[in-house]
Amino acid sequence: MRTLNEVPRRLVIAIGGNAVHPEDISGTSDEQKAVAQHTAEALLPLAELDNELVITHGNGPVVGKIMMRQMLTMSRIPPMSMDICVAHSQGGIGYLLMQAIENVLRAHGNGRHVASLLTQVEVDANDPAFATPTKFVGPFFTEQEAQRISAELNWKMREDSGRGWRHVVPSPKPKHVCDISLVDALVKRGTIVIAGGGGGMPVIRDERGVRTGVPAVIDKDLTSAHIANVLGIEELLILTAVPRVAINFGKPNKRELDQVSLAEIKAYHREGHFPPGSMGPKVDAAIRFLEGGGKRAIISHLNCAMGALTGETGTHIVP
Repeated sequence: MRTLNEVPRRLVIAIGGNAVHPEDISGTSDEQKAVAQHTAEALLPLAELDNELVITHGNGPVVGKIMMRQMLTMSRIPPMSMDICVAHSQGGIGYLLMQAIENVLRAHGNGRHVASLLTQVEVDANDPAFATPTKFVGPFFTEQEAQRISAELNWKMREDSGRGWRHVVPSPKPKHVCDISLVDALVKRGTIVIAGGGGGMPVIRDERGVRTGVPAVIDKDLTSAHIANVLGIEELLILTAVPRVAINFGKPNKRELDQVSLAEIKAYHREGHFPPGSMGPKVDAAIRFLEGGGKRAIISHLNCAMGALTGETGTHIVP
């Protein structure tokens, strides 16, 4: 177990989409503000440290609702492209988190600043993900509701880990986080930076350097790993809805993982222990982060952020 003095001074924290918009809320503004407040209070022990801190967040539930809202009103209001929907979700979630974290800091006499950056992320136009949508967005539906929505809106719908049916969209891998130097400059002056929300707005760049948005939602954990690797940050904390990663999940022989090597987690992944719709993307990101030079990836519950960093809980994946 590490002590508080051993908590890393440079850190990327990735907050899951369901941590900013849980499944059990309808999504009113007051509910979203309350969730942001809870998230800010959970992160306060880390925000009060003298550290370089980058926070990323998911947007799956929110961007799906934005897309559904505009599809249901398309006869009156022209719908926006998917990359603009990602931008709307990134801006809205970033605003709520930025305000909540600063308010919690001020309540504890801390004047530290928080900045939320709209972040473009370049992807490969030929990424095979565009032909095979896999990223779940939006709320859950019954199979009958999913069939009706698919027919009405021409959306691809798929069953999500036994929890219901959801909309799936392309999820290409991040190649380059645009203006990453601005993130670096801000964190080095002590600002908490919220960046790469929802994986970032997906764009492609032509030979002249001109960027164009594309219809996709990038996995925020992969973008988080990429940001950490590029900035040379050696620890990545992925916060989700469980305290530890488990193998044989949902079975009598379920076992939670404490500390595990990169080789071991890759072997478990090959055996199919981490479904694509739940823990799979987080484990993928941890693997990519460590293979890119990271020293420790931690997966734990939002409410256990500090405990995970000091080694009291969480799954710690090391090279």
